[in-house]
Amino acid sequence: MNLELTATQQALRKEFRSFVDTELLPYANAYDKEGYIPLELIQQLGEQGYLGATLPVEYGGRGMDQLSYGLLNEEIGRACSSTRSLITVHTSLTAETILRWGTKGQKEHWLPLLARGLKLAAFGLSEPDAGSDTAGIKTSYTEQNGSYELNGVKKWITFAQIADLYVIVARGEQGITAFLVERNTPGLTIKPMEGILGTRASMIAEIHLKHCVVPAENILGRKGWGLPQIVNTALDNGRYSVACGSLGIARACLEDSIQYAKTRQQYGQLLKDHQLTKQKITNMVTEVKAATLLCRNAGFLRDKKDPDSIIQTSLAKYHASRIANTVAADAVQLHGALGCHDSISIQRYFRDARVMEIIEGSTEIQQILIADHSIAGLDTIL
Repeated sequence: MNLELTATQQALRKEFRSFVDTELLPYANAYDKEGYIPLELIQQLGEQGYLGATLPVEYGGRGMDQLSYGLLNEEIGRACSSTRSLITVHTSLTAETILRWGTKGQKEHWLPLLARGLKLAAFGLSEPDAGSDTAGIKTSYTEQNGSYELNGVKKWITFAQIADLYVIVARGEQGITAFLVERNTPGLTIKPMEGILGTRASMIAEIHLKHCVVPAENILGRKGWGLPQIVNTALDNGRYSVACGSLGIARACLEDSIQYAKTRQQYGQLLKDHQLTKQKITNMVTEVKAATLLCRNAGFLRDKKDPDSIIQTSLAKYHASRIANTVAADAVQLHGALGCHDSISIQRYFRDARVMEIIEGSTEIQQILIADHSIAGLDTIL
């Protein structure tokens, strides 16, 4: 296993950093306070090809490998987790899933639009009574003269406020099935949600479906494929994006803390010279480096299409989301009262990090997956 970045990957990382430092980082706190990402930024993301980062060139995407895509999520996560959430839900959860399971017609119609950001997509899985328990989905579909009527409520759906296309996962007589539903479909209404702890600019909403009828050609994959194929594919893709985004949060906290420790004086000496500061920074560095290796390994295996990439992605998501929280907490502590104020980004990183342990499979879900995999003797590391 060679985790050294290629020349192309290094060039892409340089490109990502330049874009983030210029177009995103200076405005991320404002987006968080205002509770939305401006359409101008979304257009820029589309023009840069970041919304179609992993989609093939034939569909208007940039055709990035998975490791490069991880670097993109890391760099965007370093600045703004809400923007990274857009990449996650639009590209990882939805566009990549359509690429994997969509019909030729679905791919030819939607992927060029999604790749350029001309249309935005969201993934409707979670419900008021079904989060990690995906088998508890209550949204229903019934077949009517070759079409399908959807009824139910989806909740906590990232960027549902502005999405043009939704993947809706519903239950029916032929099993859980995924449908492509356009925003203007009669019977579909959006209810924006407020009061979110972190990723406050991710424009979360409820999706209400009442006698919402879609044609049979809007089925994604096949009837009954909702959980084993569609959802599992989407969540695996999403976990990789979140893992790398979590790493970005931790990196930002570490970098900001080191810079602060070099200039802040306490008790007649710089903060960096206090032994307890050195201890915290050592712990932060170690955690960030370990998470980096896990994310790189997951990307490496995903590019090889190695079956082990699924569990390694879970490991990366599990560790990176947890250390994002511990590193962010240490960053708040090192910054003192300033770390609790919205004049700097540390408090935002702290709030955003907390969300990372919940989305795309909670920490507890990852623990079950990882432990079961190891107990079954499937872990190649042991």
